Amino acid sequence: MAEAFIYDAVRTPRGKGKKDGSLHEITPLQLAAQVLKAVPERLDIDKAEVEDVAFGCVSPVGEQGAVITRTAILEAGYPIETAGIQVNRFCGSGLEATNIAAAKVMSGECEMAMGGGVESMSRVPMGSDGGAMISDPEAAFDAYFVPQGISADLIATKYGFSRDDVDAYAVESHKRATQAWDEGRFDKSILPVKDVMGVEILAKDETIRPKTDMQALGALNPSFAMLGQNFGFNDVAKLKYPEVEEINHIHHAGNSSGIVDGAAAVLLGSKSAGERLDIKPRARIVSMASIGSEPTIMLTGPEVAAQKALKTAGMASTDIDLYELNEAFAAVVLRFMQAMDVDHGIMNVNGGAIAMGHPLGATGAMILGTMVDELERADKETALVTLCIGGGMGIATIIERV
Repeated sequence: MAEAFIYDAVRTPRGKGKKDGSLHEITPLQLAAQVLKAVPERLDIDKAEVEDVAFGCVSPVGEQGAVITRTAILEAGYPIETAGIQVNRFCGSGLEATNIAAAKVMSGECEMAMGGGVESMSRVPMGSDGGAMISDPEAAFDAYFVPQGISADLIATKYGFSRDDVDAYAVESHKRATQAWDEGRFDKSILPVKDVMGVEILAKDETIRPKTDMQALGALNPSFAMLGQNFGFNDVAKLKYPEVEEINHIHHAGNSSGIVDGAAAVLLGSKSAGERLDIKPRARIVSMASIGSEPTIMLTGPEVAAQKALKTAGMASTDIDLYELNEAFAAVVLRFMQAMDVDHGIMNVNGGAIAMGHPLGATGAMILGTMVDELERADKETALVTLCIGGGMGIATIIERV
């Protein structure tokens, strides 16, 4: 089987996912088209070299519906022969799409393929596509369904994380994201977003709060206490996890991922394609893994996916120089570090979604690109990228700097 290499990765800044956010006026089609257009231009290669494009999109309805990837391909000026697919694995969609592109290269189906994702959460709200686990009582009953925020609080309760623990983690996320921007760590991959007139409207992640501290976060009320207590979700979770006497509600808007707009693209190809086009690979795909996990606690999948990816690669957790886990909720990352015995010093070193936001379908591709940049900047060799996923799943990808 052939190897797959990452040749480039770009992302938009993340814009606040509300009507007053800077990217609200930009359609998801334009967000996707701008990153798709940028990659071949940056490498000075013909767009026709990209044979297939897989883009994550978690709410593929309305403006994001009808396989937005294919429409964006045409909007970005690719030839009609370039195929496109829309991928939905909830929060893991962007990384899953990139893994699909890598698999196409590794199987020999494509010499070059693009992965990535897009989500305009200000224009197509989260949950717009519905779903049986939420709306069908029979499915919800069988799965012991609870909302993700309850799952995050369940993780914190079950594994012993306090309100101070999660708030301290959130403060550090903003601190690291601020430092990363101040030091230009994202400069190589950020693509400023322009409007239809070509005017630049956003060049930096919009939701970072450099002055965030424990006092400010301490003033915020838990977001999911009423949901758990008044709608019975706490009782559902305790039926599944009877060892938990009461759920301690500690997550709120300040220690959970922000709702934002954004897009990302990652170009993957074979070694021979790079040689033919005279472009240099930046990283190699070492292994990939997707797993299912228990759907009530839901967000513990990253540790299982990471272990599977490590086993496939013949590696130990100590062989990884940098870890990147999407900060859906602070307790998710704290649990991963606890389970995998990973030091915070090599985890999410440039901050994460608590500070910069989580554009659902794009995040996985964004953080993969961030790790390519960081391996080069820090002169490190290996990174593991992983995300928790709604409904109980996990995904992980290991890369090696070239």
